[in-house]
Amino acid sequence: MKISARNQLKGTVKTTKLGSVMAEVTVEVDAGEVVAAITRGSVESLGLKAGDRVTVIIKSTEVMIGK
Repeated sequence: MKISARNQLKGTVKTTKLGSVMAEVTVEVDAGEVVAAITRGSVESLGLKAGDRVTVIIKSTEVMIGK
């Protein structure tokens, strides 16, 4: 599958926390961890579980940093 997003990080699912509608997926990558909030349905349809090798894809038109 080809996609336009260039920010792609290979990693391993560390944890999934399921809510009633949303889920929090923590992925271990070379630089540390990335936490993604995705729908519970997406976690279920992808069959995501700890230990799975995945690609974190970041597509954003805006990045903010505050101090």
